[in-house]
Amino acid sequence: MFIIAELKNEKGEVLSVLTASPKEFKTGSKGFYANTKAEINGKRYQVQIQLVEIGSKPKAETA
Repeated sequence: MFIIAELKNEKGEVLSVLTASPKEFKTGSKGFYANTKAEINGKRYQVQIQLVEIGSKPKAETA
């Protein structure tokens, strides 16, 4: 499964489209992540999106 995210301006014009892939983060949490670069009004920006599933981080082991 992938997540498609659109970055739009106030007029609804699409500035960039990101496809977020499944990811397991360093913390152990699971979710989706994507990054890209976009040009807006002649300036370049780095764009990131991260979706983290709440409660997906493994429970710490007790000794």
